[in-house]
Amino acid sequence: MTPTQVSLVQDSFAKVVPIADQAAVIFYDRLFEIAPQVKPLFKGDMAKQRRALMGTLGVVVNGLSNLPTVLPAASALAKKHVGYGVEASHYSAVGAALLWTLEKGLGEAWTPEVASAWTDAYGTLSNFMIGEAYGQQAAAE
Repeated sequence: MTPTQVSLVQDSFAKVVPIADQAAVIFYDRLFEIAPQVKPLFKGDMAKQRRALMGTLGVVVNGLSNLPTVLPAASALAKKHVGYGVEASHYSAVGAALLWTLEKGLGEAWTPEVASAWTDAYGTLSNFMIGEAYGQQAAAE
């Protein structure tokens, strides 16, 4: 990612932080709408899950300017998710739900440049996580 893309992601996420709870609800509603097969994977307290999602996003977004600092945690998270039943194919639905949520939450601030930056950021991180959890062959698919 370029420094400009990192700034776009970080600046746009800062606009989401004040509506983090609402954004997380929108995200999971959208995820379960487009990928109903993942809903049974969420057995716990969804309020806690929503907070965890937004907290993790915050750590990753803030770490984009020094990506190697967040990769060990991303690797551990990816491997942990395998134990929950997450499959490599689920990452595309998560990405689609995330981008859709950001578009809805940011409104006019969701420009083509911001969309491209977020797409690159999610692609970079999800491919890394898939590779860590399922092997490089799965990440290439």
